[in-house]
Amino acid sequence: MNHQLQLEVRDSLDAVTAEQWNALSDDGNPFLRHEFLHTLDETGCLGDATGWYPRYFLLWAGDDDARELVGAVPAYVKTNSYGEFVFDWAWAEAYERHQMEYYPKLVSSIPFTPATGQRLLVRADQPYEQTVSLLARTVRQFADSQGYSSVHYLFLTERESTILSAVEPAAADQQTDDSPGNADNSAADDHLKRIDCQYHWHNDNYSDFDDFLARCTSRRRKTLRRERRHVSDAGLRLEQRLGSSLSETEWRWVHRFYESTFDRKWGNPSLTLPFFETVGRKMGDQVLIVFAFDDSDEQAEWPVACSVMFIGGNTLYGRYWGCRRDYHSLHFEACYYQGIEYCIANGIERFEPGAQGEHKITRGFLPTITRSAHYISHPGFRDAIADFLSQERPYVEQRCSGLSDLLPFKAETLSL
Repeated sequence: MNHQLQLEVRDSLDAVTAEQWNALSDDGNPFLRHEFLHTLDETGCLGDATGWYPRYFLLWAGDDDARELVGAVPAYVKTNSYGEFVFDWAWAEAYERHQMEYYPKLVSSIPFTPATGQRLLVRADQPYEQTVSLLARTVRQFADSQGYSSVHYLFLTERESTILSAVEPAAADQQTDDSPGNADNSAADDHLKRIDCQYHWHNDNYSDFDDFLARCTSRRRKTLRRERRHVSDAGLRLEQRLGSSLSETEWRWVHRFYESTFDRKWGNPSLTLPFFETVGRKMGDQVLIVFAFDDSDEQAEWPVACSVMFIGGNTLYGRYWGCRRDYHSLHFEACYYQGIEYCIANGIERFEPGAQGEHKITRGFLPTITRSAHYISHPGFRDAIADFLSQERPYVEQRCSGLSDLLPFKAETLSL
């Protein structure tokens, strides 16, 4: 590793070019791109309105006249736990019961995006494990210096999780033997592992959607065909569009459908209309929009529903959905089956439709382990949370394994 290294923390990506930032990740994940992260900030999706405050950790190599970005961590100071999808409300309540502050905390994640990806970014020509460990120690030192309760890496990769669990504190961070409550606690500064379960579809070299259905049991095949027939019998027309082809009016439709989901449920929409418009302009070819039209509707020229997906290098990510009228099975069609068809047609290996939803399993989405890593600064709470996670993990593993029995595939055709 180049010994002329500089680490800095910034609250925006204004001083980092898209070329510099994007060179740190080569896996095609659209949410790690400078265009996506910077757009969140510049279009009013972060800050006081949502409780996400950017803190970008930047690792530079070389002198000031010719320095290069060789590593980074996208992180955010959080004053709540909304938009994270890794639920730690019980931890916050435990702090409150003991009259301690859980917030602010530091989170490395993509805001409002429960999709697995790299969280400690390292340029390909740098020593990976050494750089990840350096970045993790820097993040931890910063959190301690600011008095944050904890650091959380959400939806990180398995490789990162393994490295983080073995990161030792820097020498300056080592507490002495006289430190209160820290006897024989030299290993207490690593990151606790946590797992959860999502549901991902895998492309088993299907030639088309009928080939996918042919691998399913007769019972499930009939169910999936019936759900698609509900949509066609209702006279609905589905249209797949890349974001780069949408007009200003169509982006307003997309944003209104996104808001409608929150109107029907609870919570506040975090993404603004300028966010959708800017993402469409900057990375529209990585955005897949599925519109549903009803020619019998009074406003037939307007879609009645919409789903939004992002296209990665080998993964399609389902993100948002909304409708202005209810139709039987339209959600399944727009959010799942259209995505599956797109993956098959374009040779995409995996489809991650978002968080939660066990109903996805019977539609071909495989229970899949997701990971997070947590540094808890208070020794007592760290021990308590470690004990909780040790009890939670086998339950999650058993649940994830058991749910696989609900998959619709014939046993002899399942090659995953």
